[in-house]
Amino acid sequence: MRAVVYRRFGAASQVLSLEHCSNPLPQAGEVLVKIKFSGANPSDVKSRAGSRPGVTKPAYEMVIPHSDGAGTIEAVGAGVEEKRIGQRVWIWNGQWGRALGTAAEYIALPADQAVEMPSTMEFESGATLGIPGLTAAHCVFGGGAVEGQSVLISGGAGSVAHNAIQLAKWGGARVIATASPGSFDRVKDAGADHVLDYSAPDLAKQISAIDPNGIDRAVEVEFGLNAGLLGRVMRPSGTIAAYGSALEMNPVFPFGPYLFKAITVDIVLVYILRPEQRSLAITKLHDAFADGALSPAVHKIYPLQDCVKAHEQIERGGRSGAVLLAP
Repeated sequence: MRAVVYRRFGAASQVLSLEHCSNPLPQAGEVLVKIKFSGANPSDVKSRAGSRPGVTKPAYEMVIPHSDGAGTIEAVGAGVEEKRIGQRVWIWNGQWGRALGTAAEYIALPADQAVEMPSTMEFESGATLGIPGLTAAHCVFGGGAVEGQSVLISGGAGSVAHNAIQLAKWGGARVIATASPGSFDRVKDAGADHVLDYSAPDLAKQISAIDPNGIDRAVEVEFGLNAGLLGRVMRPSGTIAAYGSALEMNPVFPFGPYLFKAITVDIVLVYILRPEQRSLAITKLHDAFADGALSPAVHKIYPLQDCVKAHEQIERGGRSGAVLLAP
């Protein structure tokens, strides 16, 4: 099979190469999926670049990147029902804790990591659900129903946040999103009731004017930068679901407001959700899609041999959706 691989950390153009590798074989409890689309995410780019603190070399001699993808099951290992052959599936954790991910023509992985897609879902949408979809669903619904609540979603134009806006609106929440002015229309189209400029000096005042009682749940992409703001706008016993803090990985925040409001900070790492958490998130994604309330955005699809361009696209930023590879 053709696959994109790297053996050392570095710039995409220097370490990624298209090679011919042996087709994987499904072991006991596994399925073999023919990949239709592979989803490239910022976490894949960071892993390839070697930007994780304290990590100096890849964990495996050769890595096929990417954890997200969608395709069709072509074979099953021992213990997996043969009726799964032919299923259209989307993939989670394809390369998490493993050497061989989805940037290839085939992947073999544990059967429960290949989720049968709704019959009306396109492969392109399925390939976005592993990281952006599950993160959004858990951030919105991980604490229970949001009907009637105020949900604040930062970075509304990003892949996770764009999904979260749709899901929260479908769940019956009043959605306040922040974004750059150039993205306002896209964020409103996703369902946000209010869209505010994330750089506004009076952002906290604007949020409080919309809901004087405070925010019930925040979905936060930059916790380090926004921790102070959140302490001001959250309601007592509110929850912050923080899934990122890339611009400030060592946050300093005022403990007093958090203490006297008893604010919960839920740090979300989608790769290690508990089985019941992941099951709930999958159900929410499929139900929202079935109701026509979730339409994951795709920014661009590259051929497999252009994986370097896909990674560079993610590094440049300014995307309006997921970046996919088509083997």
